[in-house]
Amino acid sequence: MPTPELISPRSPRVSAARRLAKRNVRGKERLFLAEGPQAVREAAGHRTGGMATLVELFATLEAADRYADIVGAARDAGARVHLASEQVIADISTTVTPQGLVGVCRFLDTPFDEILAAGPRLLALLANVRDPGNAGTVLRCADAAGAEAVVLTDASVDVYNPKAVRASAGSLFHLPVAVGVPVEQAVEGLRGAGVRVLAADGAGDRDLDDELDEDAMGGPTAWVFGNEAWGLPEETRALTDAVVRVPIHGNAESLNLATAAAVCLYASARAQRAATGCRSVTGN
Repeated sequence: MPTPELISPRSPRVSAARRLAKRNVRGKERLFLAEGPQAVREAAGHRTGGMATLVELFATLEAADRYADIVGAARDAGARVHLASEQVIADISTTVTPQGLVGVCRFLDTPFDEILAAGPRLLALLANVRDPGNAGTVLRCADAAGAEAVVLTDASVDVYNPKAVRASAGSLFHLPVAVGVPVEQAVEGLRGAGVRVLAADGAGDRDLDDELDEDAMGGPTAWVFGNEAWGLPEETRALTDAVVRVPIHGNAESLNLATAAAVCLYASARAQRAATGCRSVTGN
């Protein structure tokens, strides 16, 4: 049967989706928004706890025609699909120029204990990261570098913030993410699991190049990344096995959080692959 078009932004379904822009509503409903074809495509193919992650999809007529494969995947996943007016999509979306697709998804975070039990060799720990764009970009970098998980401490931004979801470019649906973990618990658990915990900080007493030259990074590693403005506090740095700085060979004052994270994660990925006989991060 044809799916009815939603015309009024005052529709109960539209109102319910629009409220998910608020963190307290997301937490209560355990639902979040995924906007645009990339995020919706990944959500449609993802499952959370044995259930489809995508539960509802709003699409303009134009987007439904252009991305017919995504709409079909959403229907195959059991999601309710609503053909909506452009006004409805604009009302739900948090972007300036909506792309015609907005999905409602189940929370997909993984318990921290499950991440530890899986024996991760590379992961990122975000401690007091407050900018959602940076959090999403670090998640994307971790995914690209082959990390097995990302952990956000209880003082970090909500990973389901629409800006964080967009910045992850679909990577939120690719690897386990634990949220709300106290930093002390996270570091203690990782070290107990045999993971070396490194703090990334511009004032570190260890140099990333030296770590690589000394073949010190071939084992399981967790990188701790701090707040965009003030970095990691001393008490957090003291918890880790080493504080490592990314060398600045030019005249730049520093690197932003996401760039530093990419450098550190790829350095670990390269070292780990070299240790197992693979020369390239992108190799087979």
